[in-house]
Amino acid sequence: MLPFAGYFKVLKEVTRHILRRPVVGIAAAARTEDGRWLLIRRGDTGQWALPGGTLEWGETLRKAIVRELAEEAGVDRVTLSDVLGVYSDPNRDLRFHAVTIVVGAIITAPTRPPDNPVEVLEVRLFDESEIPISLAHGMSQMLELAQKGERFWE
Repeated sequence: MLPFAGYFKVLKEVTRHILRRPVVGIAAAARTEDGRWLLIRRGDTGQWALPGGTLEWGETLRKAIVRELAEEAGVDRVTLSDVLGVYSDPNRDLRFHAVTIVVGAIITAPTRPPDNPVEVLEVRLFDESEIPISLAHGMSQMLELAQKGERFWE
């Protein structure tokens, strides 16, 4: 049985499909000072992904990414850097049309588990050589370009 928060997340996804409008998402290309990259393993696909989520009503992008890093990855100390990419291809994510803004961040290692274990199954720091080849929802390109320091927008 899903906890209440899990049901709420499902309801939000259904609502997005009904409204048929692009949603604004933000994702962190986050790494520790020693160069390890933070990824989460998603509950919906079982694949690894950048931590992030959608902008909530009345929230700034800065507050959203700090909130998402805390909720999804248990990260409490974040130093944000530049916008690294803006991804708007409607075919990138089959769930809905998302405009995702990727932001660079330097973080400390996670200190606690994710808030919603239905949404996020696992959190891990990866050395560059360990990063999975394929990330969820078209995020492989996002991380690859962030690692190279290349800016991207579509």
